[in-house]
Amino acid sequence: MKRVITYGTFDLLHYGHINLLRRAKSLGDYLIVVLSSDEFNWNEKQKKCYFSYEKRKQLLEAIRYVDLVIPENSWEQKVSDIKEYHVDTFVMGDDWVGKFDFIEDETDASVVYLPRTPEISTSQIKKDLEAKKKNQGE
Repeated sequence: MKRVITYGTFDLLHYGHINLLRRAKSLGDYLIVVLSSDEFNWNEKQKKCYFSYEKRKQLLEAIRYVDLVIPENSWEQKVSDIKEYHVDTFVMGDDWVGKFDFIEDETDASVVYLPRTPEISTSQIKKDLEAKKKNQGE
């Protein structure tokens, strides 16, 4: 069985996320999604999520491409996750190109950077909602 792993926050889940998960799953038989915990998002990324970790986990578990969701609590856990879950392929969006190449040196996993869906992002959704809210207040 080929195992694939990917990491993310997956807040305000959208079709770009689904595209990434579908393409990641196509690289193997079993997809593990490591979901950033609320604490990790706040302490390490200075991000406050709209949905809590538990809600984001429920959404991901409902997607047919996802086989397992586990928490991300630190940047450093990637190598240990890959070893613990016997992962063959590590997948991230291409906005991370080059940042995780070290994984191939420290594990038996290959690293794949998938193109993002260009017209959609959580950041853009948040900006659009903020602009809409501002315009309604005028």
